[in-house]
Amino acid sequence: MAGTYAHPEALVNTAWVAEHLSDPNVRLIEVDVDTLSYDSGHVPGAIGWNWQTQLSDRVRRDLISKSELERLLSNAGVTPSTTIVLYGDNNNWFAAWAFWQLKIYGHKDVRLMDGGRKKWQAEGRTLETTVPSYAPTTYKAQEPDFSIRALRDQVLAGIGKPDVALVDVRAPKEYSGELLAPENLPQEGAQRGGHIPGAANIPWGSAVNEDGTFKSADELKALYGGKGVTPDKNVIAYCRIGERSSHTWFVLKYLLGYQNVRNYDGSWTEWGSLVGVPIEK
Repeated sequence: MAGTYAHPEALVNTAWVAEHLSDPNVRLIEVDVDTLSYDSGHVPGAIGWNWQTQLSDRVRRDLISKSELERLLSNAGVTPSTTIVLYGDNNNWFAAWAFWQLKIYGHKDVRLMDGGRKKWQAEGRTLETTVPSYAPTTYKAQEPDFSIRALRDQVLAGIGKPDVALVDVRAPKEYSGELLAPENLPQEGAQRGGHIPGAANIPWGSAVNEDGTFKSADELKALYGGKGVTPDKNVIAYCRIGERSSHTWFVLKYLLGYQNVRNYDGSWTEWGSLVGVPIEK
C-alpha cells in the first residue's frame, strides 16, 4: 500500500508507550547524547544506558562485545521475547545506535519511540527520577550479524561502483570540510575535513519533522530517491562517529524497506584520519 512504512512495527508512538508503562513484556530504555538527561527525568520505568561507557568498548574503538550486551540486557531484566522500546534526546540519535547494536546481536523485537524525549516532554507526559530495578535474567544473545555494518575496506571498495550508494548524513558544513564536527561540539576527531568521494549529502535531520517524529514514507522515498539513494543499491551510511548514520540506517531499512543498507560506524573520525584514502571537499 502506498504511503506506509515497510516495517511499521519498528515504531511506536508516545500514546502506545503511555499505555504500556506497566506491561511486564515491555522494557523502556533511554539512550541520550547528553548522558545527564536521564537523571533529570525519564519515562516512568525506563532504564538508562550511557552510550560512552555501556555501548562502546572502553579500550579499543569498537562496539560492545556479545558478553557485555548480554550483561546489560540481563541487568535490565530482558529476555529474548521482551519488547525493547528505545528513545532518547536529539530525535533518537543514540537510541537508533542502540537499536542497530541490538539488531547486530539478534534481538527480535526492538522499536523506537517516534519523536523521542522531545515529543514525550512536549506533550506534558510524566517524567520521574526514580531509577527502576528489575529481577535480573540470564540473557543469551545471538552470534553477531555484521551484514548491517560496514568497515572501512568495504567502503573503500565501494567508491565509484554504480551499484553502491554512499550517504553522508552530516551537516552541509561537515560534508564540505568546513567543520570536523557538528557546530555545537568541539572540532576534533579527524585529521582532515571533507567527505568520501561520491557520497550524497542527505543530513539525518531531513528525515524528521519539527516535533521529532519521522516524515511520511512518501516524503522519505522522495528525499533519498531524489539523491540517487534507491533500494536497488548497496547503501552505506556514515556520519562522524556512527550514531547519526544509524538513525538514517533505521529510516532506510525499517521505514523504507531497503534490503541492503549498512552503517559505517567508523565514519568520518576514522576516514578523515586514514592514511592514503581519497577525500573530496
